[in-house]
Amino acid sequence: MTLLSSIFSAGVRVRNALYDRGALPVRRLDGPVVSVGNLSVGGAGKTPFVILLGALLKRRGIAFDVLSRGYGRTFKNNAAKLVDPGGPPRDFGDEPLLIARKLNVPVVVAQERYLGGRLAEEKFGPQLHLLDDGFQHRQLARDFDIVLVTPEDARDRQLPSGRLREPLSSLWRADALVLTSGAGPEQFHLAGKPLWRLRRGISVDNVPARPVAFCGIARPQNFFLQLRTAGIEPAAEAVFRDHHAYTAQDVRDLLRLAEQSEADGFVTTEKDFINLDGMLSGPLPVAAIPIKMDLLEADRALDFMLSTIADRRRRRT
Repeated sequence: MTLLSSIFSAGVRVRNALYDRGALPVRRLDGPVVSVGNLSVGGAGKTPFVILLGALLKRRGIAFDVLSRGYGRTFKNNAAKLVDPGGPPRDFGDEPLLIARKLNVPVVVAQERYLGGRLAEEKFGPQLHLLDDGFQHRQLARDFDIVLVTPEDARDRQLPSGRLREPLSSLWRADALVLTSGAGPEQFHLAGKPLWRLRRGISVDNVPARPVAFCGIARPQNFFLQLRTAGIEPAAEAVFRDHHAYTAQDVRDLLRLAEQSEADGFVTTEKDFINLDGMLSGPLPVAAIPIKMDLLEADRALDFMLSTIADRRRRRT
């Protein structure tokens, strides 16, 4: 481990220890907070899981909103902002827009999620809050912590020498672990933790036969592999950085790549399609691939989450 990595890891441990002892302030909203997070920098599927969990809550008739940092938005002050589903990604961030469009529920973006929660409660009352990417946002008290883990997490290292934001030992704070991408419980050595399992895939309806495949996500090769597994062989591939805000030059480059590879269209992720903001419209079709997630034994998992929240709130009154 490098000196810089050692200093970073020590800082994380000190901060977490201060929160664990109550030495750093934690603020609580009136409505219950359910955090969905992970250990690594991107690529675990947090946003699709928030959408899945939101759909399960809607099926139960439970009112909720979503609190997000709004990564990638251009306004940088700390004011909370209600997402307009028809607005541009530069105002809200790609993932909050995707959540708002998929779930049709209030989504609030704010660097300090407590302020986002207060705005949501002023407008909609103290309903349940889904905290997107919240495991490390310990300034806001939560009633249930869900953490997604991948096989890569088990053998990774902390930033900056690896992708982990926290050590694996931090998983003791989780109330439920979601095993994704083939992760197994034996990799994490957390006996007694509720383990939720996912089925994950993509829908490839209406995809061109020979598309240019491109994306700006944390693990782009996973997207290309999923396409090939589903029987789509791209004519060419292009990779951009995660949450990439596409430019006119990017569009020209993609059109040139399509011409050179004799592609008949484009295929990308739903998040990238939002970030394109209509810039790639033209004679060649663009297919936006949705991620499909199914939570195995979903009713049992949701019952456990809701009963745990109710028990904890009763004990605080």
